[in-house]
Amino acid sequence: MALLVVGLSHRTASLEVLERASLDAAAAREVVADLTASPHVEEAFALSTCNRVELYCEVSRFHGGVADVGDVLCRRIGLGVDELGEQMYVHYEDAGVEHLFRVACGLDSMAVGESQILGQLRGALHDLHERGRTGSPLDRLLQTALRVGKRAHSETGLDAAGASLVDATTARAEGVLGPLPGRRALVVGAGAMSALVATTLARAGLDVVVANRTPERARRLAGAVGGRAVGLDTLRAEVAAADLVVSCTGAVGHVLDVATVASALLDRPQRPLVLADLALPRDIAPDVATLPGAHLVDLEGLGADLASSAVAEDLRSVRAIVAEEVAAHAASLRAADVAPTVVALRAQARHVVDTEMRRLAGRVELDEATRAEVDRAVHRIVEKLLHTPTVRVKELAESPGGVGYAAALRALFDLEVGAPGRSALPGDAPLSGTVAEAVGRLS
Repeated sequence: MALLVVGLSHRTASLEVLERASLDAAAAREVVADLTASPHVEEAFALSTCNRVELYCEVSRFHGGVADVGDVLCRRIGLGVDELGEQMYVHYEDAGVEHLFRVACGLDSMAVGESQILGQLRGALHDLHERGRTGSPLDRLLQTALRVGKRAHSETGLDAAGASLVDATTARAEGVLGPLPGRRALVVGAGAMSALVATTLARAGLDVVVANRTPERARRLAGAVGGRAVGLDTLRAEVAAADLVVSCTGAVGHVLDVATVASALLDRPQRPLVLADLALPRDIAPDVATLPGAHLVDLEGLGADLASSAVAEDLRSVRAIVAEEVAAHAASLRAADVAPTVVALRAQARHVVDTEMRRLAGRVELDEATRAEVDRAVHRIVEKLLHTPTVRVKELAESPGGVGYAAALRALFDLEVGAPGRSALPGDAPLSGTVAEAVGRLS
């Protein structure tokens, strides 16, 4: 069995597709049941937020697993692989582990460093235990991911990353507009990052307007900050009235194009407009920066502002934690793969000793004390002979490619060992990619 991750996120899929793919608790259980009933999936769990839907599976074969998982996800969304293939991504084995650990730390979230995803992981762990899968590979992986996420938040200043990004945005705006209290801010989007932006701007004394595709979400956020909610159909008028526009939706494609912003600027020829694009992929067309009176700042520019800050150092520290934990997880899996070989070797040694002791008893008449002493002596000799190779093979197994030493041990001693807990990575299985690429390899 091997780990396979298939998913959609704000980085790859349209908002419409993400909305169609979203899973509540009951739907997630149904999807997992469909997955585990498919030919190549042994166990699975699902993560679903407003910005991602991901399925984590233990599969017997890479391409068969991709086909099974892709089919379940496509049926859930109601679109074919040909339509979704480029929007769904695949991570396999160590790349899947690394992706999960990044997700657990909030590195892959729209609001970098958010910790709500840890609640999703705890829910997935609870569901696994409810299905009696305590101790399974996915159970151990989830528990490790939770620990990695907690490490990232407790050992670094990651929680401040999102806030620092907003602080850098307001600093840029103040440099162009002057004092911000009393000015109008338009926040496009109503997710976690938008909530942080709206709250920060409201506390700084700006009048906040929230625009979102879903009116109810816009009203909830606007109400929480004492602002006003509008729909996306009023964007042109709201941009014209605003001093600062901050956009951070999960849309694929530009929410604000050049034509919309250019038209809005015609109504405010003497007033500068600051636009901050905090979305991945971009919400605001880059060419907006060429319009007279428009001052566009994006994540790349804000990242440069923060490059020498403590936030950048915290992000580097979190990435280092993820790399360390991925390596440790891989080493533990390799050590687990070697364990059956060591058990088989010792069992074979015991069988040989027991056989020879019975043969000796048939040839030589020994009293009980002498027979026991001979038995202990022979076992001590065998244990000493086996000690170094068994300890050494465990040590070597923790290095990349170390399972080859266990294979050599099995060949040398002609050991019969059941299939290891995880399969070796097939040569044609990519570590990461899109479902379209994986399906292409099937033809």
